[in-house]
Amino acid sequence: MPEKDTMQISALEALLSQGGDCVIVTHTRPDGDALGSATALCSYLRECRGLNASIVLPDSAPDNLSFILQGFEAVDASAQSGKAAGLISSCKLLFCLDFNAFPRAEGLQDLLAASHAEKILIDHHLNPDREAFRLCFSNCEVSSACEMLYSVLLALPDIGTDASRLPSRCRYALMAGMTTDTNNFANSVYPGTLRMASALLESGTDRDSIIDMLYKRDRLQKISAFADLLSSHMQILPGGIACIFMSSDMRIAYGLLDGETEGLVNIPLSAEAVKMSVFARTEGDMVRISLRSKPGMSANDFARTCFHGGGHELASGGKILIPEDISDESGAPAYIAAAAARFLQSRDGGKEEK
Repeated sequence: MPEKDTMQISALEALLSQGGDCVIVTHTRPDGDALGSATALCSYLRECRGLNASIVLPDSAPDNLSFILQGFEAVDASAQSGKAAGLISSCKLLFCLDFNAFPRAEGLQDLLAASHAEKILIDHHLNPDREAFRLCFSNCEVSSACEMLYSVLLALPDIGTDASRLPSRCRYALMAGMTTDTNNFANSVYPGTLRMASALLESGTDRDSIIDMLYKRDRLQKISAFADLLSSHMQILPGGIACIFMSSDMRIAYGLLDGETEGLVNIPLSAEAVKMSVFARTEGDMVRISLRSKPGMSANDFARTCFHGGGHELASGGKILIPEDISDESGAPAYIAAAAARFLQSRDGGKEEK
């Protein structure tokens, strides 16, 4: 571990040794990596350090990922704003997981910025706002926030590089979150990712049950919706950019639940001709954008330059604002097509993507 990280570990150990209430916050619309890292850290803080730790989510966890939180109550700030505000304002240690800056927590942004707690970031996204945190554990060359957290925990003296010393619920949540963010080891896999998975398996983590919960319990409505979206609502734009748009009416008609569109954006990349995949769906006063790409095409650049977003080189997100960018959701497909044309023009200097 680099000397700077070693110094930060020592500082974290000192903060944990001082005790006090801890709050763990994730980004809005928490995914498996956010929920896995939050649950794992909460388990460690309670069971290994004897600390009073709470999880605060900007909004509710999707039903299909709620198994990750089993046994750990999470405060949904969108439904329990007073309780969330009280926990954040009174805590001594504030952990921010799986996001690089306070705006990614949306409704909790001002509370996080105003908190007088010692703030610790554990993340894997580009461009962390280091100035906002007392300690910043961030590396974009790891698979997930869970992998980043795993390396931090194993560097603490009470664990001492031995994964088996982590509580079983901590190990389970780490494996679950890392599995979701790598799309079951299909994306963003590094040597450390496999070492982590091996150590967690050797310590008795039940990966089979995680795979069962994540990939073998889909509702028929979801499968039917994916089939229709891919067959009837996917366009292949110039440059090999696949685009799927789901309006608010379509979501209602499909009967999809929160979180059930997770993974759809990855499917078009299985086609050789597709170099980037865009999934757009209406959420309130915006159209939410998910982007995935193959090496050589930057999802991060597309999100950053065209969709008020960013993320990783091959996996990013953004949004189209209503009415700032488009007058209503029906304009989203044309907006994306125009954005794709501008992006390819700037990227390739006007040369057609081969």
